[in-house]
Amino acid sequence: MPSSPPTADPGFDVVVLGAGLNTLNLTIAFHQEYGIVSTLVCRVPVAMNERTVTARSIVLGADASDEEMRDVLVELAQQRPAGRPALLLCNADSLVAFIDAHRADLEEHYLLSQVDAAQLERLADKAEFQEICAGLGIATPPTKVVDFARARDADWDGEDPLPWAYPCVGKAANTAEYGRVSFPGKRKVFFLESEEQRLRLVRSLRDAGFTGRFLFQDLVPGDDTAQRSITAYRSSRGRVTLLCAAQVLLGEHTPEALGRPAAMITGAHPQLVEAASRFLDAVDYVGFANFDVKVDPRTGEQCFFEINPRIGRNNYYVTAAGESVARHIVEDLVHGEDIDQVVVTRPVLYTILPVRLVLRYVRDAHLRARVKDVARTALANPFLYRPEGAWMRAYARTSGLNFVRKYLRVYPRPTDTGF
Repeated sequence: MPSSPPTADPGFDVVVLGAGLNTLNLTIAFHQEYGIVSTLVCRVPVAMNERTVTARSIVLGADASDEEMRDVLVELAQQRPAGRPALLLCNADSLVAFIDAHRADLEEHYLLSQVDAAQLERLADKAEFQEICAGLGIATPPTKVVDFARARDADWDGEDPLPWAYPCVGKAANTAEYGRVSFPGKRKVFFLESEEQRLRLVRSLRDAGFTGRFLFQDLVPGDDTAQRSITAYRSSRGRVTLLCAAQVLLGEHTPEALGRPAAMITGAHPQLVEAASRFLDAVDYVGFANFDVKVDPRTGEQCFFEINPRIGRNNYYVTAAGESVARHIVEDLVHGEDIDQVVVTRPVLYTILPVRLVLRYVRDAHLRARVKDVARTALANPFLYRPEGAWMRAYARTSGLNFVRKYLRVYPRPTDTGF
Protein backbone atom coordinates (compact mmCIF):
# COMPACT_ATOMS: atom_id res chain seq x y z
CA MET A 1 0.00 0.00 0.00
CA PRO A 2 1.57 3.33 -1.01
CA SER A 3 2.44 5.72 1.82
CA SER A 4 0.96 8.67 -0.04
CA PRO A 5 -1.32 9.02 -3.09
CA PRO A 6 0.00 10.07 -6.52
CA THR A 7 -0.09 13.79 -7.36
CA ALA A 8 -0.14 13.78 -11.19
CA ASP A 9 -3.48 14.37 -12.92
CA PRO A 10 -4.78 10.92 -13.98
CA GLY A 11 -6.78 12.43 -16.84
CA PHE A 12 -10.27 11.43 -15.67
CA ASP A 13 -12.77 12.22 -12.91
CA VAL A 14 -14.82 10.09 -10.54
CA VAL A 15 -18.37 10.78 -9.36
CA VAL A 16 -19.87 8.57 -6.66
CA LEU A 17 -23.53 8.47 -5.61
CA GLY A 18 -24.61 7.93 -2.02
CA ALA A 19 -23.11 8.34 1.43
CA GLY A 20 -21.66 6.40 4.35
CA LEU A 21 -19.05 3.66 4.42
CA ASN A 22 -20.45 2.30 1.13
CA THR A 23 -18.98 5.29 -0.67
CA LEU A 24 -16.04 6.10 1.60
CA ASN A 25 -14.35 2.79 0.80
CA LEU A 26 -14.68 3.55 -2.92
CA THR A 27 -13.34 7.10 -2.70
CA ILE A 28 -10.38 5.87 -0.64
CA ALA A 29 -9.50 3.40 -3.41
CA PHE A 30 -9.40 6.12 -6.08
CA HIS A 31 -7.53 8.54 -3.85
CA GLN A 32 -4.90 5.97 -2.92
CA GLU A 33 -4.34 4.68 -6.46
CA TYR A 34 -4.70 7.87 -8.52
CA GLY A 35 -4.71 10.80 -6.08
CA ILE A 36 -8.28 11.61 -7.13
CA VAL A 37 -10.62 13.62 -4.92
CA SER A 38 -13.95 12.15 -6.01
CA THR A 39 -17.17 14.14 -6.23
CA LEU A 40 -19.84 12.68 -3.98
CA VAL A 41 -23.50 13.35 -4.85
CA CYS A 42 -25.98 12.45 -2.11
CA ARG A 43 -29.35 13.40 -0.69
CA VAL A 44 -28.46 13.27 3.00
CA PRO A 45 -24.84 13.90 4.03
CA VAL A 46 -22.87 11.72 6.43
CA ALA A 47 -20.08 13.30 8.44
CA MET A 48 -17.45 10.73 7.39
CA ASN A 49 -17.94 11.71 3.73
CA GLU A 50 -17.93 15.44 4.42
CA ARG A 51 -14.73 15.20 6.48
CA THR A 52 -12.71 12.84 4.30
CA VAL A 53 -9.83 14.09 2.17
CA THR A 54 -10.88 11.64 -0.54
CA ALA A 55 -14.06 13.39 -1.72
CA ARG A 56 -16.00 16.64 -1.93
CA SER A 57 -19.75 16.49 -1.38
CA ILE A 58 -22.72 17.87 -3.31
CA VAL A 59 -25.79 17.60 -1.07
CA LEU A 60 -29.19 17.53 -2.77
CA GLY A 61 -31.47 17.34 0.26
CA ALA A 62 -33.64 14.53 1.60
CA ASP A 63 -36.58 15.37 -0.67
CA ALA A 64 -34.63 15.54 -3.94
CA SER A 65 -36.24 13.48 -6.68
CA ASP A 66 -34.45 11.07 -8.98
CA GLU A 67 -34.97 13.57 -11.80
CA GLU A 68 -33.26 16.28 -9.78
CA MET A 69 -30.33 13.98 -9.09
CA ARG A 70 -30.10 13.18 -12.79
CA ASP A 71 -30.12 16.88 -13.68
CA VAL A 72 -27.35 17.65 -11.18
CA LEU A 73 -25.22 14.86 -12.65
CA VAL A 74 -25.72 16.18 -16.18
CA GLU A 75 -24.89 19.75 -15.09
CA LEU A 76 -21.79 18.49 -13.30
CA ALA A 77 -20.68 16.67 -16.44
CA GLN A 78 -21.13 19.78 -18.57
CA GLN A 79 -18.62 21.62 -16.33
CA ARG A 80 -15.83 19.20 -17.30
CA PRO A 81 -13.36 20.07 -20.07
CA ALA A 82 -14.46 18.63 -23.40
CA GLY A 83 -13.26 15.08 -23.91
CA ARG A 84 -12.33 14.45 -20.27
CA PRO A 85 -13.88 11.11 -19.19
CA ALA A 86 -15.60 10.51 -15.86
CA LEU A 87 -16.67 7.36 -14.08
CA LEU A 88 -20.09 7.28 -12.39
CA LEU A 89 -20.22 4.77 -9.53
CA CYS A 90 -22.52 3.79 -6.69
CA ASN A 91 -22.74 1.11 -4.03
CA ALA A 92 -26.40 0.69 -3.08
CA ASP A 93 -29.13 -1.32 -4.79
CA SER A 94 -31.47 1.67 -5.09
CA LEU A 95 -28.74 3.74 -6.76
CA VAL A 96 -27.81 0.92 -9.13
CA ALA A 97 -31.48 0.96 -10.18
CA PHE A 98 -31.39 4.78 -10.48
CA ILE A 99 -28.42 4.68 -12.85
CA ASP A 100 -30.09 2.03 -14.96
CA ALA A 101 -33.39 3.94 -15.10
CA HIS A 102 -31.58 7.05 -16.37
CA ARG A 103 -28.93 5.25 -18.39
CA ALA A 104 -29.88 6.95 -21.66
CA ASP A 105 -29.24 10.41 -20.19
CA LEU A 106 -26.21 9.50 -18.09
CA GLU A 107 -24.16 7.41 -20.50
CA GLU A 108 -23.81 10.44 -22.78
CA HIS A 109 -21.66 12.01 -20.05
CA TYR A 110 -20.30 9.17 -17.91
CA LEU A 111 -18.59 5.81 -18.20
CA LEU A 112 -20.91 3.19 -16.68
CA SER A 113 -20.15 -0.37 -15.70
CA GLN A 114 -23.16 -2.32 -14.50
CA VAL A 115 -25.70 -4.84 -15.75
CA ASP A 116 -28.81 -3.70 -17.60
CA ALA A 117 -32.34 -3.56 -16.17
CA ALA A 118 -33.39 -7.09 -17.11
CA GLN A 119 -30.22 -8.63 -15.70
CA LEU A 120 -30.41 -6.43 -12.61
CA GLU A 121 -33.95 -7.53 -11.85
CA ARG A 122 -33.03 -11.17 -12.34
CA LEU A 123 -29.94 -11.11 -10.13
CA ALA A 124 -31.49 -8.95 -7.40
CA ASP A 125 -34.05 -11.68 -6.84
CA LYS A 126 -32.63 -14.28 -4.43
CA ALA A 127 -34.98 -16.93 -5.79
CA GLU A 128 -33.66 -16.40 -9.33
CA PHE A 129 -30.12 -16.53 -7.97
CA GLN A 130 -30.81 -19.96 -6.48
CA GLU A 131 -32.11 -21.26 -9.80
CA ILE A 132 -29.00 -20.09 -11.64
CA CYS A 133 -26.71 -21.68 -9.05
CA ALA A 134 -28.60 -24.97 -9.30
CA GLY A 135 -27.97 -25.03 -13.05
CA LEU A 136 -24.24 -24.49 -12.47
CA GLY A 137 -23.86 -27.04 -9.69
CA ILE A 138 -23.16 -24.34 -7.09
CA ALA A 139 -24.55 -25.22 -3.67
CA THR A 140 -27.26 -23.08 -2.04
CA PRO A 141 -29.28 -23.62 1.17
CA PRO A 142 -32.53 -25.67 0.94
CA THR A 143 -35.20 -23.07 0.24
CA LYS A 144 -38.96 -22.68 -0.07
CA VAL A 145 -40.11 -19.66 -2.10
CA VAL A 146 -43.50 -18.16 -1.21
CA ASP A 147 -45.10 -15.90 -3.82
CA PHE A 148 -47.26 -13.29 -2.05
CA ALA A 149 -48.70 -12.11 -5.37
CA ARG A 150 -50.86 -15.25 -5.10
CA ALA A 151 -51.76 -14.78 -1.42
CA ARG A 152 -55.49 -14.50 -2.18
CA ASP A 153 -55.60 -17.63 -4.38
CA ALA A 154 -57.37 -20.68 -3.00
CA ASP A 155 -54.38 -22.97 -3.67
CA TRP A 156 -51.73 -20.60 -2.24
CA ASP A 157 -49.01 -22.52 -0.41
CA GLY A 158 -47.78 -19.74 1.88
CA GLU A 159 -49.07 -21.42 5.04
CA ASP A 160 -48.11 -24.98 4.08
CA PRO A 161 -45.59 -26.65 6.44
CA LEU A 162 -41.89 -26.49 5.58
CA PRO A 163 -40.12 -29.72 4.51
CA TRP A 164 -37.46 -29.41 7.25
CA ALA A 165 -37.22 -28.84 10.97
CA TYR A 166 -36.89 -25.49 12.70
CA PRO A 167 -35.13 -23.11 13.16
CA CYS A 168 -35.17 -21.49 9.73
CA VAL A 169 -34.35 -18.12 8.19
CA GLY A 170 -36.78 -15.83 6.38
CA LYS A 171 -35.95 -12.96 4.01
CA ALA A 172 -37.39 -11.18 0.99
CA ALA A 173 -36.30 -12.32 -2.46
CA ASN A 174 -36.09 -8.69 -3.62
CA THR A 175 -35.08 -6.03 -1.07
CA ALA A 176 -36.51 -3.18 -3.17
CA GLU A 177 -40.02 -4.66 -3.09
CA TYR A 178 -39.69 -5.43 0.60
CA GLY A 179 -38.59 -1.87 1.34
CA ARG A 180 -41.99 -0.55 0.24
CA VAL A 181 -43.98 -2.30 3.01
CA SER A 182 -44.11 -1.66 6.75
CA PHE A 183 -45.34 -3.80 9.63
CA PRO A 184 -44.54 -4.24 13.34
CA GLY A 185 -41.39 -6.26 13.94
CA LYS A 186 -40.05 -5.84 10.41
CA ARG A 187 -36.43 -6.97 10.03
CA LYS A 188 -33.95 -7.48 7.22
CA VAL A 189 -33.56 -11.17 8.14
CA PHE A 190 -35.82 -13.24 10.40
CA PHE A 191 -34.65 -16.09 12.65
CA LEU A 192 -37.72 -18.31 13.09
CA GLU A 193 -37.78 -20.99 15.77
CA SER A 194 -41.29 -22.41 15.30
CA GLU A 195 -44.13 -22.85 12.84
CA GLU A 196 -46.15 -20.40 14.91
CA GLN A 197 -43.52 -17.68 14.40
CA ARG A 198 -43.34 -18.35 10.68
CA LEU A 199 -47.12 -18.24 10.21
CA ARG A 200 -47.30 -14.99 12.17
CA LEU A 201 -44.70 -13.50 9.80
CA VAL A 202 -46.54 -14.80 6.71
CA ARG A 203 -49.79 -13.18 7.87
CA SER A 204 -48.02 -9.90 8.71
CA LEU A 205 -46.51 -9.77 5.23
CA ARG A 206 -49.84 -10.52 3.58
CA ASP A 207 -51.75 -7.98 5.70
CA ALA A 208 -49.09 -5.32 4.96
CA GLY A 209 -49.75 -5.72 1.25
CA PHE A 210 -46.46 -7.37 0.33
CA THR A 211 -46.76 -8.86 -3.16
CA GLY A 212 -43.20 -10.05 -3.80
CA ARG A 213 -41.55 -13.40 -3.18
CA PHE A 214 -40.28 -14.37 0.27
CA LEU A 215 -37.70 -17.06 1.00
CA PHE A 216 -37.71 -19.50 3.89
CA GLN A 217 -34.38 -21.28 4.14
CA ASP A 218 -33.14 -24.19 6.17
CA LEU A 219 -30.78 -22.67 8.72
CA VAL A 220 -27.14 -23.35 7.90
CA PRO A 221 -25.59 -23.49 11.39
CA GLY A 222 -22.41 -21.74 12.38
CA ASP A 223 -21.61 -18.36 13.89
CA ASP A 224 -20.43 -15.33 11.93
CA THR A 225 -17.05 -16.96 11.24
CA ALA A 226 -18.77 -19.48 8.95
CA GLN A 227 -19.62 -16.67 6.52
CA ARG A 228 -17.55 -15.69 3.50
CA SER A 229 -17.53 -12.62 1.26
CA ILE A 230 -16.33 -12.56 -2.36
CA THR A 231 -15.62 -9.39 -4.34
CA ALA A 232 -15.17 -9.61 -8.11
CA TYR A 233 -14.95 -7.50 -11.26
CA ARG A 234 -15.91 -8.66 -14.76
CA SER A 235 -14.99 -6.30 -17.57
CA SER A 236 -17.12 -4.93 -20.38
CA ARG A 237 -15.24 -7.31 -22.69
CA GLY A 238 -16.32 -10.37 -20.69
CA ARG A 239 -13.25 -11.15 -18.61
CA VAL A 240 -13.19 -11.66 -14.84
CA THR A 241 -10.15 -9.60 -13.81
CA LEU A 242 -10.55 -9.44 -10.02
CA LEU A 243 -11.39 -12.06 -7.39
CA CYS A 244 -10.92 -11.73 -3.64
CA ALA A 245 -12.49 -13.74 -0.83
CA ALA A 246 -12.53 -13.14 2.90
CA GLN A 247 -13.71 -14.98 5.99
CA VAL A 248 -16.14 -12.95 8.08
CA LEU A 249 -15.15 -12.74 11.74
CA LEU A 250 -18.01 -10.65 13.06
CA GLY A 251 -21.05 -9.09 11.46
CA GLU A 252 -23.37 -6.37 12.68
CA HIS A 253 -26.31 -7.54 14.78
CA THR A 254 -28.77 -4.66 14.96
CA PRO A 255 -32.10 -5.51 13.24
CA GLU A 256 -31.58 -3.09 10.34
CA ALA A 257 -28.01 -4.24 9.65
CA LEU A 258 -28.08 -7.93 10.57
CA GLY A 259 -25.63 -9.94 8.48
CA ARG A 260 -23.58 -6.95 7.34
CA PRO A 261 -19.87 -7.85 7.89
CA ALA A 262 -17.86 -5.57 10.16
CA ALA A 263 -14.61 -7.55 10.47
CA MET A 264 -13.06 -9.94 7.92
CA ILE A 265 -9.76 -11.64 7.18
CA THR A 266 -8.63 -12.20 3.59
CA GLY A 267 -6.82 -15.27 2.33
CA ALA A 268 -6.82 -18.07 -0.25
CA HIS A 269 -10.25 -19.56 -1.01
CA PRO A 270 -9.78 -21.23 -4.41
CA GLN A 271 -13.09 -23.10 -4.58
CA LEU A 272 -15.09 -20.00 -3.73
CA VAL A 273 -13.47 -17.70 -6.27
CA GLU A 274 -13.69 -20.38 -8.97
CA ALA A 275 -17.44 -20.78 -8.40
CA ALA A 276 -17.94 -17.00 -8.37
CA SER A 277 -16.02 -16.63 -11.63
CA ARG A 278 -18.07 -19.41 -13.23
CA PHE A 279 -21.31 -17.74 -12.16
CA LEU A 280 -20.30 -14.34 -13.56
CA ASP A 281 -19.31 -15.87 -16.90
CA ALA A 282 -22.54 -17.88 -17.10
CA VAL A 283 -24.76 -14.81 -16.75
CA ASP A 284 -22.48 -12.55 -18.84
CA TYR A 285 -22.11 -10.17 -15.91
CA VAL A 286 -20.58 -6.68 -16.24
CA GLY A 287 -19.03 -4.66 -13.41
CA PHE A 288 -18.38 -5.22 -9.71
CA ALA A 289 -20.15 -7.98 -7.80
CA ASN A 290 -20.21 -9.20 -4.23
CA PHE A 291 -21.27 -12.70 -3.13
CA ASP A 292 -22.47 -13.83 0.31
CA VAL A 293 -21.55 -17.43 1.20
CA LYS A 294 -21.76 -19.61 4.31
CA VAL A 295 -19.80 -22.79 5.00
CA ASP A 296 -21.95 -25.53 6.54
CA PRO A 297 -19.89 -26.84 9.50
CA ARG A 298 -21.70 -30.18 9.32
CA THR A 299 -20.58 -30.97 5.79
CA GLY A 300 -18.03 -28.35 4.76
CA GLU A 301 -20.30 -27.44 1.84
CA GLN A 302 -19.97 -23.81 0.67
CA CYS A 303 -23.52 -22.50 0.24
CA PHE A 304 -23.96 -19.39 -1.91
CA PHE A 305 -26.75 -17.13 -0.59
CA GLU A 306 -26.88 -14.16 -2.98
CA ILE A 307 -25.08 -11.84 -5.34
CA ASN A 308 -25.11 -8.10 -4.79
CA PRO A 309 -24.87 -6.30 -8.17
CA ARG A 310 -22.34 -3.81 -6.78
CA ILE A 311 -18.95 -3.86 -5.11
CA GLY A 312 -20.21 -4.22 -1.53
CA ARG A 313 -19.94 -1.98 1.51
CA ASN A 314 -16.66 -3.40 2.86
CA ASN A 315 -14.67 -3.47 -0.40
CA TYR A 316 -11.68 -1.83 1.30
CA TYR A 317 -10.59 -5.33 2.35
CA VAL A 318 -9.54 -5.86 -1.28
CA THR A 319 -7.62 -2.60 -1.62
CA ALA A 320 -5.99 -3.11 1.80
CA ALA A 321 -4.83 -6.57 0.70
CA GLY A 322 -2.78 -4.91 -2.04
CA GLU A 323 -5.05 -4.81 -5.10
CA SER A 324 -6.86 -1.53 -5.69
CA VAL A 325 -10.44 -2.09 -6.79
CA ALA A 326 -10.21 1.23 -8.65
CA ARG A 327 -7.57 -0.10 -11.04
CA HIS A 328 -9.88 -2.68 -12.60
CA ILE A 329 -12.68 -0.36 -13.63
CA VAL A 330 -10.24 2.35 -14.77
CA GLU A 331 -8.30 -0.02 -17.02
CA ASP A 332 -11.56 -1.43 -18.38
CA LEU A 333 -13.51 1.77 -19.08
CA VAL A 334 -10.99 4.61 -19.22
CA HIS A 335 -8.09 2.84 -20.95
CA GLY A 336 -10.10 0.15 -22.76
CA GLU A 337 -7.94 -2.74 -21.60
CA ASP A 338 -8.31 -5.80 -19.40
CA ILE A 339 -5.92 -6.48 -16.55
CA ASP A 340 -4.59 -10.03 -16.31
CA GLN A 341 -6.78 -11.74 -13.73
CA VAL A 342 -5.76 -10.99 -10.14
CA VAL A 343 -6.78 -13.42 -7.39
CA VAL A 344 -6.04 -11.70 -4.09
CA THR A 345 -4.81 -14.01 -1.32
CA ARG A 346 -2.65 -11.78 0.91
CA PRO A 347 -3.91 -11.97 4.53
CA VAL A 348 -5.27 -8.68 5.88
CA LEU A 349 -7.49 -8.07 8.89
CA TYR A 350 -10.15 -5.60 7.77
CA THR A 351 -12.21 -4.23 10.64
CA ILE A 352 -14.23 -1.17 11.62
CA LEU A 353 -14.39 -2.65 15.15
CA PRO A 354 -11.79 -2.73 17.93
CA VAL A 355 -9.66 -5.86 17.55
CA ARG A 356 -10.37 -6.85 21.15
CA LEU A 357 -14.09 -6.84 20.41
CA VAL A 358 -13.58 -9.03 17.35
CA LEU A 359 -11.51 -11.53 19.33
CA ARG A 360 -14.28 -11.78 21.93
CA TYR A 361 -16.47 -13.43 19.29
CA VAL A 362 -13.89 -15.71 17.64
CA ARG A 363 -14.17 -19.01 19.50
CA ASP A 364 -11.90 -21.24 17.41
CA ALA A 365 -8.42 -21.20 18.96
CA HIS A 366 -6.58 -21.62 15.64
CA LEU A 367 -8.54 -18.78 14.04
CA ARG A 368 -8.01 -16.54 17.08
CA ALA A 369 -4.26 -17.06 16.82
CA ARG A 370 -4.35 -16.27 13.10
CA VAL A 371 -6.36 -13.09 13.67
CA LYS A 372 -3.91 -11.91 16.34
CA ASP A 373 -0.95 -12.63 14.07
CA VAL A 374 -2.41 -10.80 11.04
CA ALA A 375 -3.54 -7.87 13.23
CA ARG A 376 0.08 -7.24 14.20
CA THR A 377 1.28 -6.90 10.62
CA ALA A 378 -1.70 -6.12 8.33
CA LEU A 379 -4.53 -4.31 10.11
CA ALA A 380 -6.83 -2.25 7.89
CA ASN A 381 -9.52 0.17 9.08
CA PRO A 382 -10.81 2.60 6.40
CA PHE A 383 -11.30 5.30 9.03
CA LEU A 384 -7.56 5.15 9.66
CA TYR A 385 -6.52 5.69 6.02
CA ARG A 386 -3.19 7.49 6.45
CA PRO A 387 -3.87 10.79 4.58
CA GLU A 388 -6.97 11.45 6.70
CA GLY A 389 -6.79 14.00 9.50
CA ALA A 390 -7.44 14.02 13.23
CA TRP A 391 -11.24 14.10 12.85
CA MET A 392 -11.35 10.70 11.13
CA ARG A 393 -9.00 9.16 13.69
CA ALA A 394 -11.24 10.44 16.48
CA TYR A 395 -14.26 9.11 14.59
CA ALA A 396 -12.64 5.65 14.46
CA ARG A 397 -12.25 5.64 18.25
CA THR A 398 -15.76 6.92 18.93
CA SER A 399 -17.32 4.53 16.42
CA GLY A 400 -15.41 1.62 17.96
CA LEU A 401 -16.70 2.43 21.45
CA ASN A 402 -20.25 2.75 20.14
CA PHE A 403 -19.95 -0.66 18.52
CA VAL A 404 -18.82 -2.18 21.83
CA ARG A 405 -21.97 -0.84 23.51
CA LYS A 406 -24.17 -2.10 20.68
CA TYR A 407 -22.77 -5.64 20.73
CA LEU A 408 -23.05 -5.91 24.49
CA ARG A 409 -26.70 -4.93 24.15
CA VAL A 410 -27.87 -6.87 21.08
CA TYR A 411 -25.37 -9.77 20.77
CA PRO A 412 -23.52 -10.12 24.09
CA ARG A 413 -21.91 -13.47 23.27
CA PRO A 414 -21.40 -15.62 20.15
CA THR A 415 -24.00 -18.26 19.37
CA ASP A 416 -23.90 -21.41 17.27
CA THR A 417 -26.19 -19.83 14.67
CA GLY A 418 -25.05 -16.19 14.61
CA PHE A 419 -28.51 -15.09 15.79
